Amino acid sequence: MATTTGPLGLPEAVRGCLFDMDGVLTATAEVHAAAWKETFDAFLRARAQETAQPNVAFDEVADYDRYVDGRTRADGVRSFLASRGVALPEGQPDDPPEAATVNGLGNRKNALLLERLAHDGVRVFEGSLRYVRAVKERGLGRAVVSASANAAQVLEAAGIADLFEARIDGLVVARRGLKGKPAPDMFLAGAEALGLAPSEAAVFEDALAGVEAGRAGAFAFVVGVDRVGQAQALREHGADVVVGDLAELLEQR
Repeated sequence: MATTTGPLGLPEAVRGCLFDMDGVLTATAEVHAAAWKETFDAFLRARAQETAQPNVAFDEVADYDRYVDGRTRADGVRSFLASRGVALPEGQPDDPPEAATVNGLGNRKNALLLERLAHDGVRVFEGSLRYVRAVKERGLGRAVVSASANAAQVLEAAGIADLFEARIDGLVVARRGLKGKPAPDMFLAGAEALGLAPSEAAVFEDALAGVEAGRAGAFAFVVGVDRVGQAQALREHGADVVVGDLAELLEQR
């Protein structure tokens, strides 16, 4: 495990920071979880009626953390449905939301998410905002690395888009054929966008798949952000340090 020595609670070798968005910068994780639950529960109820199989509803905490948090929409659909013994055809990216395909369910979830964001807005974690501003003041590179295809809209709605020099999101993943977290591809792309080697970048993640990705990519430092009481799991999956809020790192002098 790396040790922290710098004023930002990071090793001195770190020259850039790669931030996950949902749950790290913005409080949209609960909105995502609610949209996933509405999507999956409706699908599972209908399937149970058709097949007479037990209907085990989506758990907004346990299932969200284990199967969908930090992953692309398609990977989240596949991962969760596999836990229920369900496999669907992939379909096409433009499948309608009512289609019983991986892409259809993903599009259904996205439509519900956008409705909720439009209604509820986006909240930024104040401690994260303080930390990112401190990172900028010290001249370190900053990139958002998020599986969300709506990252640009969320960052703009939150008023923090101008704090970052690069963005690797779900659209970039699809365009470049990158593997989603827990593979390190997205974070490696983020480091590359900042002109850095992995050994010069720190990863900030609240998802288990995300800290796994940070560890798999041999990054200089992996910060786990515990918003839901999974500090030990974050450490076990590869976090060098776990904090409840990024502002805590500013106090590690």
